[in-house]
Amino acid sequence: MAEWFEDWFGETYLEMYPHRDEQDAAAAVRLISESVPLRDARTLDLACGPGRHSNLLRGKAGKVFGLDLSAPLLQRARRDYSPPISVVRGDMRQLPFAGSSFDVVVNLFTSFGYFKTDNEHRAVLLEVARILSRGGWFVLDYLNAMRVKDDLVEHEELTMGGRRVSVSRWISEDGKYVFKNMDLVDEGRSYRERVRLFEHEDLELLLSDAGLNVRERYGSYQGDALADSSPRVLFLSVSA
Repeated sequence: MAEWFEDWFGETYLEMYPHRDEQDAAAAVRLISESVPLRDARTLDLACGPGRHSNLLRGKAGKVFGLDLSAPLLQRARRDYSPPISVVRGDMRQLPFAGSSFDVVVNLFTSFGYFKTDNEHRAVLLEVARILSRGGWFVLDYLNAMRVKDDLVEHEELTMGGRRVSVSRWISEDGKYVFKNMDLVDEGRSYRERVRLFEHEDLELLLSDAGLNVRERYGSYQGDALADSSPRVLFLSVSA
């Protein structure tokens, strides 16, 4: 049985989210460029999606590559930018790169925590550490689990990409996952997302165990200090 992210991140996803927030993307890349030595850096946008961050990074870093599991999203990354973004299709749990291939790896807009087991999440971070050069940087941009729990909207009716969508959200009984179910009202189809709710202390421990030592902690794309109420959790870590 396919995982939820294999079915969801395709043409329907692109139609329902035709324009993600470009201002957020620009702010995230600006913060990274001010905090991480990007100039001439071999950089990987891990889970790059349709390439909005990759494209912005090309103006800051050396050679930029994108990796994603979704063929439709990668096709969009190749099509929408000139020159096309250099992208590779692959699974972040087993990256198709040699050791020490990159100086910087970024994983942005909560593109982590999608798997069923924490061993799979650990595998991702171990792979990141493997492909980073010694002293290389990993930027992880993640949801703030405490903020998600506090602000959870359990149900709402939305129009997304011209579609009527009924959205339901809930936290698993063990408190480890947040689920979002999207029913396409007029089409008889539904999609479900599931993301691991790592508290930021647990996330930092996972990074450390993988040999990625956190140097900077931000709570927003504007570089605010990380707090329980922060909209984001951004960890900038260095490969040991």
